[in-house]
Amino acid sequence: MTGGASGIGQAIAEMFAAYGARVHILDVNQQLAESVAAKIRDLQGAATAHGCDVSSQRDVERIFGEIISQEAIDILVNSAGIPMVGKLEETPEADFDRTYQVNVKGTYNCMLACIEHMKARACGVILNMASIASWAGLPDRFAYSMTKGAVVAMTYSVARDYLSYNIRCNCISPARVRTPFVESFVHKNYPGHEKEMFEKLEQSQPIGRMGTPCEVASLALFLCSSQAQFITGSDYPIDGGFLNLR
Repeated sequence: MTGGASGIGQAIAEMFAAYGARVHILDVNQQLAESVAAKIRDLQGAATAHGCDVSSQRDVERIFGEIISQEAIDILVNSAGIPMVGKLEETPEADFDRTYQVNVKGTYNCMLACIEHMKARACGVILNMASIASWAGLPDRFAYSMTKGAVVAMTYSVARDYLSYNIRCNCISPARVRTPFVESFVHKNYPGHEKEMFEKLEQSQPIGRMGTPCEVASLALFLCSSQAQFITGSDYPIDGGFLNLR
């Protein structure tokens, strides 16, 4: 799985390992990935860390090649992603390109690296991490929304094209989840007003709080399990009522 060194990705890696999966954690921050893998092993789980920049096709092909040479890949979870805050005119080309390279091309690179392997085995599950930004017009999220909309579209396309190979492909669209990124963003941009900002963020969800990484991980576990064999080509919002109850 990608982006497994922190936040939602870490929660998914730890939960999958707790339920018996052998987890390969791919993250640009290899040191942090090693820390998460070590934590999983300390709990008697199976985990290996790999330093990987998902925006680099060469890097992705190398890592996936190493994994496939040792064992089968049953599940691919694309959780690596970066945020981008700003309206259209506040989005420099370099930031637009970088957001696309990680969020869109990174997802493409990883699916491409394992699809032939899954086709040859006539089975596999791919789960991509999208966002409610692909459904709703969120303020100041121009580039980020674009990338997550692309993730949803890629998910539908892959689900359709590889249905005959018994490969399922779905995505999850979380609303705001309290991750290390959200916490660092608030501390950096609102020093001295963290408590008020967190309360504001929580109240922006109809349910009255932000989601947790473990809640997203629980949905991911279900969608990748044998209990979800009838589910493919779907995007699952997990949003505390944000889309329909505002």
